[in-house]
Amino acid sequence: MTGTPPPYVPGHGLLAGRTAVVTAAAGAGIGGATARRLLEEGARVLLSDAHARRLKESEAELAAEFGADRVDALPCDVTDETRVAALFDRAVERHGRLDIVVNNAGLGGTADLVDMTDEQWDKVLDVTLNGTFRCTRAALRRMRDAGDGGVVVNNASVVGWRAQRGQAHYAAAKAGVMALTRCAALEAAAYGVRVNAVSPSLAMHPHLVKVTTPELLEELTSREAFGRYAEPWEVANVIVFLASGYSSYLTGEVLSVSSQHA
Repeated sequence: MTGTPPPYVPGHGLLAGRTAVVTAAAGAGIGGATARRLLEEGARVLLSDAHARRLKESEAELAAEFGADRVDALPCDVTDETRVAALFDRAVERHGRLDIVVNNAGLGGTADLVDMTDEQWDKVLDVTLNGTFRCTRAALRRMRDAGDGGVVVNNASVVGWRAQRGQAHYAAAKAGVMALTRCAALEAAAYGVRVNAVSPSLAMHPHLVKVTTPELLEELTSREAFGRYAEPWEVANVIVFLASGYSSYLTGEVLSVSSQHA
């Protein structure tokens, strides 16, 4: 029914035995939902986030539910190359392999271009685009050297396709993530690694409510075909599909998790 979320989909063991890294995975947003979905599908998950306290809480919660042997966490600021390298080294050292990487870290903000400062522009681009680049590069280096294939899934956004006032920096960053995804996929195919992206529009979580006006949320919701925002786990389901064998011939694609492709 329009406006009503569907029932939660149970896990089916699609990723049993796989090792995954998820950035910006602490909390109730897409990253946290993705970490949970990967665990429900049988994967081992290394959680990462720049917020150490929230990360520790998420690790404790998921470890209690899925077992400490399948849940690990390491704080990481994706703007710091040294910490990015340490994150991916941790996954390989603990589990002996790296199979799935979900680049979810991103930073938004609202400012008209004429009022936007260099600092505002640089900060959004460094986390959202450069951070995705650093993590994709680190993942592909390790996957190439291991020779076992792998999957990278990046989090883009519909604003990478369509314009939205006050979002020039975020839209430019997310359009860059889309282009990065396509180019990386062509290169990574040579060593059996697939690189794709999801492009959500409006996925609701507590942080979004804090930084967005009720009027804007109502306007954005009204644009959605189902008359509601997406639940974070609905975006996570598409990420699971891209990480699984069900998408084995899919690479270089950006899947819109929305009716708003353009």
